[in-house]
Amino acid sequence: MLKGLKLDKTTEKNISKWLRGKYDEEVKSQINQLIENENVTQLTDSFYKNLEFGTGGMRGEIGVGSNRMNKYTVGAATQGLANYLNKCFPGEMIKVAIAHDSRNFSPEFARIAADILSANGITVYLYKELRPTPQLSFTVRELGCHSGIVITASHNPREYNGYKVYWGDGSQVVAPHDKNIVEEVNAITNVKNIKFRGVKKRVKMIGEVLDKKYLKAVKSIAVAPRIIKKQKDLKIVFSSIHGTGITMVPQALAQLGFENVSIVTAQATPDGNFPTVVYPNPEEKEAMTMALNLAKEIDADLVIATDPDADRVGMGVKNPEGEWQLLNGNQAASLIIYYLLKAWKAAGKLTGKEFVCKTIVTTDLIDQMAAKSGVDCYNTLTGFKYIAQVIRELEGQATFIGGGEESYGYLIGDKVRDKDAIASCAMIAELTAYAKHKGLSLFDFLADMYKQFGFYYEGLISVTKKGKTGADEIKQMMADFRANPPQALAGSKVIRIDDYKGLKRTDVKTGTITDIPSGKLGIESSDVLQFFTEDGTKFTCRPSGTEPKIKFYIGVKTKLKSKEEFNSTLKSLVDKVALIGTELNLN
Repeated sequence: MLKGLKLDKTTEKNISKWLRGKYDEEVKSQINQLIENENVTQLTDSFYKNLEFGTGGMRGEIGVGSNRMNKYTVGAATQGLANYLNKCFPGEMIKVAIAHDSRNFSPEFARIAADILSANGITVYLYKELRPTPQLSFTVRELGCHSGIVITASHNPREYNGYKVYWGDGSQVVAPHDKNIVEEVNAITNVKNIKFRGVKKRVKMIGEVLDKKYLKAVKSIAVAPRIIKKQKDLKIVFSSIHGTGITMVPQALAQLGFENVSIVTAQATPDGNFPTVVYPNPEEKEAMTMALNLAKEIDADLVIATDPDADRVGMGVKNPEGEWQLLNGNQAASLIIYYLLKAWKAAGKLTGKEFVCKTIVTTDLIDQMAAKSGVDCYNTLTGFKYIAQVIRELEGQATFIGGGEESYGYLIGDKVRDKDAIASCAMIAELTAYAKHKGLSLFDFLADMYKQFGFYYEGLISVTKKGKTGADEIKQMMADFRANPPQALAGSKVIRIDDYKGLKRTDVKTGTITDIPSGKLGIESSDVLQFFTEDGTKFTCRPSGTEPKIKFYIGVKTKLKSKEEFNSTLKSLVDKVALIGTELNLN
């Protein structure tokens, strides 16, 4: 049946496996329909590989196939996880917590995972309704679980769903567990090996009790409750963009004392089709439009919005011209750390044993601010699991203040070990209250930060390359940058190259090659390239671990002399980023 189609051997093998195996007849019918229609592209994209664990777990389009999110790929992932847990903790009563977001099939996938784990002798704590990803991380730690699962595709388009795996510390799995789980999943060569029939008594439904404990943990991160009390009427606009944020953000803000929160009602109902937006991503202005319009209508002080699983948050501020604009992830992360360092110092909490953490593609402004405050700043690979790893390694030795990454994910305090948009919304509201208490707008607060530490601006160019062909193209792009590295960026010579694949640093002037400093925590190999110039520009190339994309990060900086020069200075930096993108043919 497949002989007339131009399919590679792996794709043919996987299709045949599904047609011969113990899969639902409806599934086989859909595959046969694709074959009859000679839909080579869809067959290849659906079957050319198995979904893998990347920086954020397993993620893909919903549909039929080994490279799609469905009952069987979720089943294989869960069976592999169950097998690994039983090997790691023989004789123990193993516990796993499970949560899910508002996406299509999320409740079903969560239940399938619960049934499979229970069938393998594992006790499951399953949230009876959708809950944010950070709450799952908290729950794993609170209940002393060995592992956790969240069914979510974060901020991806509506066609996607995903599967995040957590370890007992509340962090997403890192080496060696991630690779070992993949090996266990790959060892399941027959769908008969998946135990789909659950054991009801091993599945415990959870909800309100854990909600209260999580909210209490969020409340504990507040640094200046007195200022919040004085600014309780702060006008806040919030949108959950049809996701899980609606379950926790309004409650978190209320318990902190904020009494004037306006919710975007058209986006308040959880819905996996995300009917009011193209992409449920608070990074996108389109997704934030309703919130920004409401803010303009009521003359708000702050706009915040969370993505479907509420681990990322976007924020809007009013500029001096009275127009609302969005801050990017680097600006928001910087403001959070800027405020936390100020507030901790004012509260007498800085003792010399505190630290912040960020990823290597996140703004170096955070390093600058931390250094000026006598606080260590650790840089990790992309993925919040690496930030969580730093927190774990330093537990009992140093206190984690906060951290973040440019992709709109931030964490305050160590009760959660993943991006936490609930806690971030609370802290963003607090820093806005602080600024207003000082007679400043958020925009003023941002400008003050840049005046003090330098105006840093980061641009991101993301190129999507879907399917097997796209994956091959991304590999070739990285190979080309290694073989022919740029000599200069916007007229400034490249003086250093960091290649995280081989963990090697090259001094371009001397040709000297050394190991990338890993400090006390270590850092693993990753397909990332960074180029540094004489004027402080940083250019990073990184294939995404969770999406069919290659991402290019361009960081530039200069001085900000006055607030009045904010826009002109920003324009010069934006133009410089655009120039570099053109020089490298990235646009």
